[in-house]
This record gives sequence, C-alpha cells and structure tokens, in this order.
Amino acid sequence: MNTREGIIPSVLSSVVTTTGVLFRKKHRISNPGLGGIGFGLAHVVLGEIDLVQLER
Repeated sequence: MNTREGIIPSVLSSVVTTTGVLFRKKHRISNPGLGGIGFGLAHVVLGEIDLVQLER
C-alpha cells in the first residue's frame, strides 16, 4: 500500500490554499487569491479521496 499517492496532493494543495488565503488577506479585493483558495480546496478533496481509496 503506497499512501504517498494521496498525501502528496493533500499537502501541496494545503500549501496552495494557505497561499491563496494569505494573498487574499494582503490584497483585499483579489480574484487570484480566490482562485488559489478554490483550486487548493478542490485538490485537498481529491487527495483525501485518494487516501480513502488506498485504504480499501
């Protein structure tokens, strides 16, 4: 069982989400910040799905 397949996307997408949040806080009106948050959260979900499927 190779758990790295789900952990790597989850960790990287968490970094993207955090960067989007920080960018959003620095620049009050920021569409790229919202895009980063959405992109990161979507990939967190995809990484978690991989982790759940690997456990079965």
